[in-house]
Amino acid sequence: MKELQLKYGCNPNQKPSRIFMSGGENLPIEVLSGSPGYINFLDAFNGWQLVKELREATGLPAAASFKHVSPAGVGVGLPLDSVLARACWVDDLEELSPLACAYARARGADRMSSFGDFICLSDICDVSTARLIKREVSDGVIAPGYEPGALQILNAKKNGKYNVIRIDPEYEPEHLERKQVYGITFEQGRNEQKINGDLFENIVTKNRDIPDSARLDLIISLITLKYTQSNSVCFAKDGQAIGIGAGQQSRVHCTRLAGNKADNWFLRQSPQVLALPFVDEIRRADRDNAIDTYIGEEYMDVLADGRWESIFKVKPDVFTLEEKRRWLDTMTDVSLGSDAFFPFGDNIDRAYKSGVKYVAQPGGSVRDDQVIETCDQYGMAMAFTGLRLFHH
Repeated sequence: MKELQLKYGCNPNQKPSRIFMSGGENLPIEVLSGSPGYINFLDAFNGWQLVKELREATGLPAAASFKHVSPAGVGVGLPLDSVLARACWVDDLEELSPLACAYARARGADRMSSFGDFICLSDICDVSTARLIKREVSDGVIAPGYEPGALQILNAKKNGKYNVIRIDPEYEPEHLERKQVYGITFEQGRNEQKINGDLFENIVTKNRDIPDSARLDLIISLITLKYTQSNSVCFAKDGQAIGIGAGQQSRVHCTRLAGNKADNWFLRQSPQVLALPFVDEIRRADRDNAIDTYIGEEYMDVLADGRWESIFKVKPDVFTLEEKRRWLDTMTDVSLGSDAFFPFGDNIDRAYKSGVKYVAQPGGSVRDDQVIETCDQYGMAMAFTGLRLFHH
């Protein structure tokens, strides 16, 4: 298949629309089910690059949950402990495969943002992963292949209209890439810089200890940033991205956004949240939205009389600021990556509040000394990678 006609582009008024190979070659994909749209393919192709690279860098199955051309969550196939499994709403499933664990982590990073995501898998989709996907609201999935049983499960989703894409894992794009803006063609070399542990050798802080577990998380954060709309910052812990701040004009706003998402990820694992007495018939998305509101500043939106009765069996107590802070103070050993240098130490101040201990950033700011000094105040280890990762 040399081209695929699409219903429309980014918006219904943008017609005609298609994807094709400019050199006339066959497309490296096959649509097995559904009718993916323009934005679906943007998510699918960006996400596929991310998980493919993450698989190569870590040797672990990888998954990404993409929304509007940035990841909402990314994870690798490490087992989930019982608390995280409950927070990701997968504790009722039988033993998950490594690939299913990767997607559970990716979907569980920011479940509210992942609603209606496009799923990207590094490995052949197995039945365990398909069962997890089946019960989540998503637009589609891309993978290098599908087990027959997994494909049967996915083909039945959305009454057979669920988007399932197989991509050729051997496909390699040209070294030059082009796009048009306002009728003008832009051309650049693809960002083919490999991200691995060698990037963390230039440690510039007094604390020079970055253990292997943190190096894995820093690799995850930087590969995530490579395919996230800039400016961007990524918090990672225990084999997954836990907070991604994307597309902000100010770097500290990226850090605040990513830090707030990381805080929410950890708050959802608190005893207060895990014990919330939801009504039996509540839908998964409504439950996720209720949790996000309950742990936020607008908690009375779900606790007000006349509202809580449709969500909870019993009215929960308010999760106070003091209680949330005590719980967040137990979150430690978080890793942080940035796609460009930190211009001020305020980014580090905010990162510390979310348990960050390890930092990887390019360096090169005129205020590098201030940023290093701030890290030293908190006992953080920071590596200068010399690698900027802007993505637009």
